[in-house]
Amino acid sequence: MIKTITLVRHGKAAAGWEDADPPLDATGRVQAEAMTALVGAGPRPLFTSPLRRTRETAEAIEKAWGVNASVVPGVGEVAAPTDSLEERVAWIGPFLRGTYATAGSDYEKWRDGVLEELRGMPDGAVVVSHFVAINTAIGKAWGDDRVTCHPVNNCSVTVVEIDDNTDEWRIADLGEAATTFVN
Repeated sequence: MIKTITLVRHGKAAAGWEDADPPLDATGRVQAEAMTALVGAGPRPLFTSPLRRTRETAEAIEKAWGVNASVVPGVGEVAAPTDSLEERVAWIGPFLRGTYATAGSDYEKWRDGVLEELRGMPDGAVVVSHFVAINTAIGKAWGDDRVTCHPVNNCSVTVVEIDDNTDEWRIADLGEAATTFVN
């Protein structure tokens, strides 16, 4: 069986790395409302990472479809190796420009966990997630080990097809590209 999973990157957050769990800013709220037209008709199974910016983005879909999103930690944000803001800022650029092989086994396990969560989603699911998590699906489809395969924009919609029999992944619709890696 081939199933389709729709991946939505959260709207623009009110803060960057200085806040571990920022809300959406005014632009992000507008993006979330506009994005509901891009995910298609519902209701369909809706999932979100536990972070505030993804839950707030999912609220626009919940309202349009009259459903509640299920929170799934396994599609959450990649964790920095430190809580120090200065060290996290120094880490993120090289990490995003690198590969999972160079990032190490902990990040390879994280990537594999995200892919396993997505494999387990029901056909037609919509998953509101994060830049790096969405890139794991793109990398799987493209056979690419880079952390950033495509710089998905805030509230962009990427559609992935997964063949449950062969574990082949294909990008049916690639989300809009951002002009920066992190925003």
